[in-house]
Amino acid sequence: MSIGARFLASLAASRGPPTLHDTFAAAAPSEAGDASPRGAALNVVLRRSLGRFDLLMMAVAAVISVDTIGTVAAGGGTAFTAMLVLVVAFLLPYGMIFAELTSTFTEEGGPYIWVRLAFGRLAGAVAVFFYWVTNPIWLGGTLATLAGATCSDFLFDLEDSRWRAWLFQAAFIWAAIGVAVISLRRGKYVITAGALAKLGLVALFSGTTVAYAVEYGVQPLEAGFFTPTLAGFLAVAPILLFALSGFEAASGAAEEMRNPARDMPVSIARSGMVAAAVYLVPVLAVFAVIPADQITGVDGFMAGVTQVFSVYGPAADAMTALAAVAFIVVLLTQGAAWMVATDRMQAVAGADGAFPAYFGAFSPRFGTPLRVNVASGIVATGFMTAAFVLLSSDAGDSGSLFMVVLLIATSTLLISYLIIVPTLVGLRRRYPHIERPYRVPFAGAGAWALTTIVMLWIALGVVVAVAPGVLEGLLGIDYDFADVWGLEQARVEAFTLGTLAVLIATAVGGYAFARWHDRG
Repeated sequence: MSIGARFLASLAASRGPPTLHDTFAAAAPSEAGDASPRGAALNVVLRRSLGRFDLLMMAVAAVISVDTIGTVAAGGGTAFTAMLVLVVAFLLPYGMIFAELTSTFTEEGGPYIWVRLAFGRLAGAVAVFFYWVTNPIWLGGTLATLAGATCSDFLFDLEDSRWRAWLFQAAFIWAAIGVAVISLRRGKYVITAGALAKLGLVALFSGTTVAYAVEYGVQPLEAGFFTPTLAGFLAVAPILLFALSGFEAASGAAEEMRNPARDMPVSIARSGMVAAAVYLVPVLAVFAVIPADQITGVDGFMAGVTQVFSVYGPAADAMTALAAVAFIVVLLTQGAAWMVATDRMQAVAGADGAFPAYFGAFSPRFGTPLRVNVASGIVATGFMTAAFVLLSSDAGDSGSLFMVVLLIATSTLLISYLIIVPTLVGLRRRYPHIERPYRVPFAGAGAWALTTIVMLWIALGVVVAVAPGVLEGLLGIDYDFADVWGLEQARVEAFTLGTLAVLIATAVGGYAFARWHDRG
């Protein structure tokens, strides 16, 4: 009997799902022998070191994206209004769905296990690969780019040498990977420090904005500034959906939590409320101090910091530099927190035969998926380098590069949700007998309704992210691609679609190789 079959059989025979560790440990030597890396993955003792506070801090560190604050602000009043709408119409049903999934299926690997049980190993392979690869793309392209731009603007110049800029961003990437490599019981303190720094920075900025407004006044906003337009909403929809997603990510380390069934739903609820406040309050502060036509996605937040910190007089430059350092640290721990969760998901996929078994090994020394950690660093560095070469030219700037890479990271995460979200219904159908500590309201009808609502939002985000301008054209909305993106349409489309094609081929190819290797 295959390892996957043993897992399913033991699940069906139990009142609740067994742990992956127990199931794999019970496999016969011929199926999970000492020579197989997947044996190492599941013979590691997973220490339950994450409590409710740790999970909240991990969600704050990972999901609440300070890089998105500037992007939302650049979308103007329409983006702010759209964020308010999506908090209710998307985040609320999304949170209910994942509260049930994370509290019921509490095995290491989280989303991979849900999809694996609901739709099979191939679907799990594709879903978790896209979920995982979002983060090295985002780390290498978006977070590293923003960290480099912040360093150049407020600390020391990197733009006079592309090699210096590349080295800085590479060091940033591998520092984040280093946090993910160390044991979780120690790494969680670094992530918590980053989360607290994020909340402190946002609070300081918001409070200083009030002082600035008292002393200098605020920017006048035109009548109807917050009235949304369809064109404006479509422009920001993928970014906003990306910003409000990922609160279930910590479930990748579910067997390293003290009580995932109790703590994950609470963490999702609390971090969702914190996220709404942390996004909306600073965006209003940016609107108050910077003219709308001068806000850009790549430096919107720090531009606001520079403006309002002038109230500190002679200390303004020093305060701004400290804020820039804190901002870079926040970006670094943000990327690291995602890697901690999603690298574990990909490792479990490797251990289960949905990806080459080489990647299913945890380090006996650190208790972390070291091989996937290193792969994340290589992908992030490679993507950062490719973006430098393919997109940096006289036709574009760092702002254009930032937005294109953010678009790709957005599309890969949303594509993974097209497979992950329906597992709520699939698992209810296949495993109705399992006790669910939390259930979405209104029984089966509620599950179907919430799944449909969230899937429609995600489908909208995927279409707009993968094919910008297409939906606008169908709706008769004027869309000047070069004006919106600052780059040639052919270059953006080639980079985006080419990246997605490579990722699909890698996910399916990795699955096919793993199955061939198992049969051999």
